[in-house]
Amino acid sequence: MITLSLADIVIILAFFVVSTMIGILGARGTGSKKRDYLLSGGKIGLTLFVMTNVSTWYGGILGVGEYSFRYGLASWFTQGLPYYIFAVAFAFLFTKKIKAKDFYSIPDAISHTYGSRVARTASVLIFFLVSPAPYLLMVAYLLMVIFQIPLYAGLILSFFISAAYLFKGGYKADVLTDAFFFIIMFSGFAVFLFILVSNFGGLDFLMENLPVQHLELTGGMPFPVILVWWFVALWTFADPGFYQRVGGAVSWRVARNGIIISVFFWFIFDILTNGVGLYGRAVMPGLKQPVLTFPLLAEKVLSSGLKGFFIIALLATILSTLNSFLFLSAVTFGNDLFPAKNGSDNEKNTISRVKIGLIVSGVFAIALCLYIPSVIEIWYTVGSICIPGIILLIFSSYFPGFRINKAFAIIELTGATIISLGWHLLRQYGILTAFLNNVEPMITGLIFAVIIHLAGMKQKIRT
Repeated sequence: MITLSLADIVIILAFFVVSTMIGILGARGTGSKKRDYLLSGGKIGLTLFVMTNVSTWYGGILGVGEYSFRYGLASWFTQGLPYYIFAVAFAFLFTKKIKAKDFYSIPDAISHTYGSRVARTASVLIFFLVSPAPYLLMVAYLLMVIFQIPLYAGLILSFFISAAYLFKGGYKADVLTDAFFFIIMFSGFAVFLFILVSNFGGLDFLMENLPVQHLELTGGMPFPVILVWWFVALWTFADPGFYQRVGGAVSWRVARNGIIISVFFWFIFDILTNGVGLYGRAVMPGLKQPVLTFPLLAEKVLSSGLKGFFIIALLATILSTLNSFLFLSAVTFGNDLFPAKNGSDNEKNTISRVKIGLIVSGVFAIALCLYIPSVIEIWYTVGSICIPGIILLIFSSYFPGFRINKAFAIIELTGATIISLGWHLLRQYGILTAFLNNVEPMITGLIFAVIIHLAGMKQKIRT
């Protein structure tokens, strides 16, 4: 339970009003062309690129609080470090190729290489991957705690908060609101960490009040779990948001340099967020709801006004990703699952389908949240099932030497997904032996995908 003063409530309401107005007013001038609506005309400069790229990457902020509360520095080791490495690799391997191809999305690239059938199947997986469900759930939890409303009401309200300006402004509205969120999230966490250090002390306090394993990189977690989280970080290469932002950048150099600069800001923000999370465990060791570490620590430590300011920092961090994923999910629906047919479809109709996709994506995300009301479980389950089948096909779409024929591609895509899903269900219902139960679903799917892809490459060389 969080108690808010009038000053806190005013700050929170003002935040919602200002962010919505930025999205709506900033959307003025968005043309009726598909490229304008989906990629802001490909005119995003370095500053806006960095601000939206950094803010979008951190939607799972309540998950960061929960993870650092439970496992300490392992939160950074599994949710930070691997993403830095893969992001830098993406910057050097993909940015120039993406801008040169000028595709609107990952399925566009896959369709160009493997045909519409493979691309349509990949679009289904990507639709699940970019579902805004985890971020919708986090905003709903915050609204539920703040205003004492039911979860379903929080989910619906969260959807309307994000969708309002996306309908009109598309990607441009997304980028401009993300820039505002960037400023709020960094300043809010920086102020809170400063207050915590001032009130309780620095490293000495943490070392005296945290379990020893919380200050170890593994956090006491078994190696297979850490390995899977590193594999999940391969999502970087399959993240439609990265492709969208590179496509929206004014040049490939802006995109490459923007991603590298983003890594620096991610590192700074990881220090802030994981630092606050460690204080949460040290100050509230008996907390029964670790997912609420950040808001409940704010309730315990912060005074009126400052509490409201930190809450909007949490909201900004989540909303920056929620709006981006909601728009990406809508684009996947309107541009990839139901693409134009042989040039007979005009750009206005594509934009209309994307707007319908906003509604479809929102309804699907709300249903998923009600079915799986856990942020980490949604991340882990969806990522483990959907990533293995598409990751190698994305690589090969941009690197001809890794390509396979269409028959192998569809086998790889569907087979890896079915195996990962099947293995997940077998574990869930306790059918596997104790030894096999330790094997993660994502590993089985990746092994299958690698075998099929290598076989496809070998067959292509022979022919």
